[in-house]
Amino acid sequence: MILVTGATGNVGRHLVGELLSAGARVRALTRDPATAHLPADAEVARTDEMPLDGVTSFFLNPTVFWNGLGDVLARAKDAGVRRIVMLSSSAAADADSDNELAAKHLRMEEAVEQTGLEWTFLRPGVFASNSLGWRKEILAGEPVREPFAAGLSTPIHERDIAAVAARALLTDDLVGAKPVLTGPEGITAPEMVRLIGEAAGRPARFEEISPEEAREKMLKMPYMREGIVDVLLQLRKDAEHRPVEISPEVERITGRPGRTFAEWAADHADDFR
Repeated sequence: MILVTGATGNVGRHLVGELLSAGARVRALTRDPATAHLPADAEVARTDEMPLDGVTSFFLNPTVFWNGLGDVLARAKDAGVRRIVMLSSSAAADADSDNELAAKHLRMEEAVEQTGLEWTFLRPGVFASNSLGWRKEILAGEPVREPFAAGLSTPIHERDIAAVAARALLTDDLVGAKPVLTGPEGITAPEMVRLIGEAAGRPARFEEISPEEAREKMLKMPYMREGIVDVLLQLRKDAEHRPVEISPEVERITGRPGRTFAEWAADHADDFR
């Protein structure tokens, strides 16, 4: 039995499908099973109940435990869980203690390591699905307003993260590994907006704003604190002045190239219509 936390999230929903397709037994955790709309073959349970009986492997999504892991790891070990695959962040590859995102994920990684269980830490960079945050503006015909227009990122499709996670849960290939995961290309935010517009068949415009204006806007968003906002803005600024780094790990692990942002836009076209 494989336990998937965050089962209705961008990665979790695809991971549940990947695991079921491979013939695995899946227990999918969600806040509200009645509205989860998960596959019938999955056993669906409430996150706050965290049933661990019979579970051998555990997909740990940190956003579910952002306020602290509590006794989750101890309970997992006591229940006989043998492996934890954690959705970490490429920020964790940067041990700079001033980076709040890096520090948060590193603390969780260290807690998992200390259990003595088998582990894999998936370290994706920018999620292509972050672009869903532009949905309101694009649907309203307003410009997407972001800073540092020339900065390149390597957005990764959530399906590729799920495919790697499934590999880590179903095989021994990635035990003890910390693969950094990216998309297959460097791309700017204006290019991403254009591709979304083309896929959705509607106008989509980009407008560059100052870092100060962006900071004010981001601080109004849920779950955004000053430390995280400042880290994100610094990463975007740095992206204008350094070569983009594309990881080969998705193709190496899955045996096929990672999906481009154009493919992501096509898959999510209905979200922008």
